[in-house]
Amino acid sequence: MYSVLDIEGNGGAFRKESIIEIAIYKFDGRKIVDQFISLVNPEGDISPYVQRLTGITTKMVKTAPKFHEIAKRVIELTEDSILVGHNVDFDYRMLRQSFHRLGYDYHKQTIDTLPLAKKMIPDEESYSLGRLSKSLGIPLTDRHRASGDARATVDLFKILLAKDQEKKIIQHYKESKISFQLNQKIKELTEFLPSEKGIVYFQNANSDILHRDYAPNIYRMVTKIFQSRAHKWEKLKEETTKIYYEFTGTETIARLMMLQTTKKKITVLPFGFYYKNGRYVVERTKENSGELIRFQSFSQGQRVQKFVESQERFQDDPKTLRDFLSLEGRNEIWISEGRTKSEKSFLVLEDGNLTAYGFYDLHHQIKSRSKLNKLKNKIHIVNYSIYNELKLSLLRSDYEIINLPTT
Repeated sequence: MYSVLDIEGNGGAFRKESIIEIAIYKFDGRKIVDQFISLVNPEGDISPYVQRLTGITTKMVKTAPKFHEIAKRVIELTEDSILVGHNVDFDYRMLRQSFHRLGYDYHKQTIDTLPLAKKMIPDEESYSLGRLSKSLGIPLTDRHRASGDARATVDLFKILLAKDQEKKIIQHYKESKISFQLNQKIKELTEFLPSEKGIVYFQNANSDILHRDYAPNIYRMVTKIFQSRAHKWEKLKEETTKIYYEFTGTETIARLMMLQTTKKKITVLPFGFYYKNGRYVVERTKENSGELIRFQSFSQGQRVQKFVESQERFQDDPKTLRDFLSLEGRNEIWISEGRTKSEKSFLVLEDGNLTAYGFYDLHHQIKSRSKLNKLKNKIHIVNYSIYNELKLSLLRSDYEIINLPTT
């Protein structure tokens, strides 16, 4: 039994789209035995491009059922069947994404008519559903509407089944099933990860942490590791069964959090920024060589050099820059972005030492010592690279800096 489907999305950002129309035809290999077609209220805007392409407007879906109202019908109709679609990965992802928002884990085997058509109907000029339907004489009404595209896919699939003398579809299904089993874990672990910055924890079945790291983009970093062919990630990919993450606000806070819980190797900063012979230069560092600031790469140093040389206040007087970068004796709160849009993060410097970090709601204040003490997390370990990052942040003006309250 097959469930041939087509879905139209609202054109939202990747992994944030919503369904605006769905059509499913239950197909037993010979005839359609059941069907479900409905507009869906995306509870958001429809992009102008999608409105032009499909003809579906925001007004049309305003009174349509929301996905949670049709979810049970979708489950019932697709039960004990294989999902079939033309470029089915999009439709399947949209379904899984919509069910995930409801807290339901939706899984199905899939068959894609696009690669099957390429195998079984060679030498076509195009394998888009529209061009293929025209070439094969398949009626296609309401192009780019779910019902029209799904119905054409039924007819295409029927042709493919009839041409399948060597049972390529069965073989393709077996290959897809094996591929599904091999890739299921990766899809489940990465599919709904956010694209925000934070710390990622790879865990095994016993919830032991196998690896942790800061990621500027959590989804991208984890996906890159699982797609990597590098030998160093093989064991991690094999043993990981869970991925946990936490948002951190700034990268500095992320590195501080990791430093408190793991003996992470100190970042090597091989280049230094110096004032020599009346000008600023970037060179490889030496022990106690008096650099103003350090860098991980030569190009990073060059960018800072270009900025410093553009600032009149730092010209011909390295002491001005050294004083500006000095943390000595500072009693301050450094405020920056938080884990969400509704909060801020902060760092606490006491007598030039980084002693705490924390987060507070935008509607709250941290200008009293008692309030600050309730929100802060004490720092026990700080390495040279963290202080160096703070100096770079001063040049970039990353933080709003206020005096540390005394009471």
